[in-house]
Amino acid sequence: MDVLVLNRNFFAIQITTWRRALRLVYMDRASVVDEEYKTYSFGDWCEISRYIKAHPGGFVKTPALRIAIPEVIALKFYDRVPFRDVKFTRRNIYEHYNYKCCYCGKKLPPTQLNLDHVVPRSRGGRTDWKNVVTSCISCNLKKGSFLLEEAGMKLKIKPNRPAVNPCLSLILKSPAKVKSSWQKFIDSVYWNIELEKE
Repeated sequence: MDVLVLNRNFFAIQITTWRRALRLVYMDRASVVDEEYKTYSFGDWCEISRYIKAHPGGFVKTPALRIAIPEVIALKFYDRVPFRDVKFTRRNIYEHYNYKCCYCGKKLPPTQLNLDHVVPRSRGGRTDWKNVVTSCISCNLKKGSFLLEEAGMKLKIKPNRPAVNPCLSLILKSPAKVKSSWQKFIDSVYWNIELEKE
C-alpha cells in the first residue's frame, strides 16, 4: 500500500510505503490528511480509525488497535519542493520532445527517431540538453554533419533543458496506481510548477 507524502504546504513531494507513513505520523513528524484537508495526529487517527468500517487503504491490526492506513500524509517540518536535474537519457530526451522531430515537427514512434547534435560533434558540439534533439531519420540524414545554415534547415523545436519536478514525474510515472484521494494534490503540483524561462 502506497501513501502520498506532502510537504507542510500540502505540495506533493513523494510516494512512500504505509509502514514509513505510519512511523512518521507516530513519531509526530507528519499528520494524516483527509479529503477535506483536515489533519490528524497519531492519537486522533487511531481514535477515528475505530469508527471507520471500510477504508480504501485497509487496516493495520495490533492486539490493541485497528488503524486505517492513511492514503495521504503531510510532513510537519519540511516545506521545500525537491527539484533535481532530469537525467540525460535517450528515453527522457524522447519524452521531453514528445516523440517529435525537432526539425520537421512530425510525431513518430521511437523506432523512427534518433538523436541529433544541432552543432555536430565534429564541429565541437556538446552532448547535452542544449545541443541534442530528437530527429526523424530523413531530417537527420539531410542535416548530416552540417550546421543548420549549411544544411538550409531550421529547428521547429529549440533544444532546451527540461524543467520538470522529479516528484511530479515520480508520481505520474510511478508503478503505484494514482488514487482518487491523491488527485487534488497531484493537480496542485501540475498547475503550480514553475515553467522554464526561454
